[in-house]
Amino acid sequence: MGLSNYQYLCLPNFALMRNKIIKITTAVLTVAAVIQANSTVAQNDVNTSGQLNTITTAVPFLMIAPDARAGGMGDVGVATSPDANNIHWNPSKLAFVDDDMALSLSYTPWLRALVPDINLAYLSFHKRLDKKNMQTIGASLLYFSLGDITFTDANGNVLRQGRPNEFALDVSYGRKLSDRISGGMALRFIYSDLTGGLNVQGTDTKPGTSVAGDVSIFYMNDDIRISKKDAVVTWGANISNIGAKIGYTETSEKDFIPINLRLGAGLKMHLDDYNTMALYFDVNKLMVPTPPEYQRDSLNNPLYDEDGDLLIASGRNPDVGVVSGMFGSFSDAPGGFSEELREFTLSTGL
Repeated sequence: MGLSNYQYLCLPNFALMRNKIIKITTAVLTVAAVIQANSTVAQNDVNTSGQLNTITTAVPFLMIAPDARAGGMGDVGVATSPDANNIHWNPSKLAFVDDDMALSLSYTPWLRALVPDINLAYLSFHKRLDKKNMQTIGASLLYFSLGDITFTDANGNVLRQGRPNEFALDVSYGRKLSDRISGGMALRFIYSDLTGGLNVQGTDTKPGTSVAGDVSIFYMNDDIRISKKDAVVTWGANISNIGAKIGYTETSEKDFIPINLRLGAGLKMHLDDYNTMALYFDVNKLMVPTPPEYQRDSLNNPLYDEDGDLLIASGRNPDVGVVSGMFGSFSDAPGGFSEELREFTLSTGL
């Protein structure tokens, strides 16, 4: 069982997916929709005007828990006991796996009660490299299918059928730095095809691609006794999806992928020879720019400068590079420190 205040909008944020949910198969596709098609409601804040200030990124499927254990425990995973799904949560846990080799396959019928053909599949594998159990390599494939879509133009004329899909292919490496600490990294190729190359109002669309990496650390101490019971203490940290922005047209501005900082800790108690109980806790923070609060006139219309750019009333310009966006994400909320604190999301699992 678990609790999490993560809120994911893991469907493209435009009319055709909304209509699909309510069983309508036609929709309107525009260039603006393509640019913003793959956004996620990951962290919600209230800015200085009291308005909801949502941080969005592209390819939100990267943040979905792909395995049943983490999904059932409120999306905790960075400090849980090592298993075959380590790569998604914390590659450094690979160094502490018990098996010489393991394979895991997970399948999730996503939103099955609303839409019958959206699904998430995850395949992962790891193999030890030496007899001293110091190094382990792994690979995984995360595949997200958005089901069948009927693409239409602005007048409702059917253009063609499509089946948008996205996937991420990972390779990873974990190594023990001591008997209780390990480090790890992963390299990820991201592919997102939302339109199938459809031409929209004279603009060609394309699949979005990006390359990203993870850097992580993990600590595990199994030499502990609490109330005469054997116990295991763990903690971990992972900065995931450190990579280039992604775009769906040659002319559009590119969007951040969900670069995420995850910190966590856990305590597992061995109750007897057949039972254990563990409590885990994760803290997450998207390391991407927070949308600023823009200036508006008395009629609530946005104001622009002489270059045609929106004037910012509070916060910072979100059109920055990846590195600047990552480090600036801890101090760019228009609502100040209180809003920054609300950008940290918590997950617990038992």
